[in-house]
Amino acid sequence: MSSLADHIQSADWKAEKHVPVIEVKGAAKKGEPFEVTLSVGKEIPHPHTTEHHIRDIQLYFKPEDEKFIVHLGTFQFAAHAESVQGANEGSAKCEPIVTTTITLEKPGQLVALSYCNIHGLWDNAQKVEVS
Repeated sequence: MSSLADHIQSADWKAEKHVPVIEVKGAAKKGEPFEVTLSVGKEIPHPHTTEHHIRDIQLYFKPEDEKFIVHLGTFQFAAHAESVQGANEGSAKCEPIVTTTITLEKPGQLVALSYCNIHGLWDNAQKVEVS
């Protein structure tokens, strides 16, 4: 039987356009909010077309020395230039970039998943120290 983990792809985001990039703004301090920016296509642009786009980015936190992961949020990108006039004729599209604010009580890893409608799920992780 297949598990979800069997279908998640990983790579270096500097060489692969589907990998989510995690950027922490400033130092994380225990109990204090800080910003995290998630994006896809930072080094190699990802298409944002009706036919080929990033549908969402999910953010998780794996606390150090804990078994379970915490789902922090799912950020959906719903407009891909679709229109009644045809594909890519629409007046709006979303860029797969989002900034969110989180608060942590301990160090761990931020884990992001991005979903491309053609190429599936991609992941990335970044360790976060909390002072």
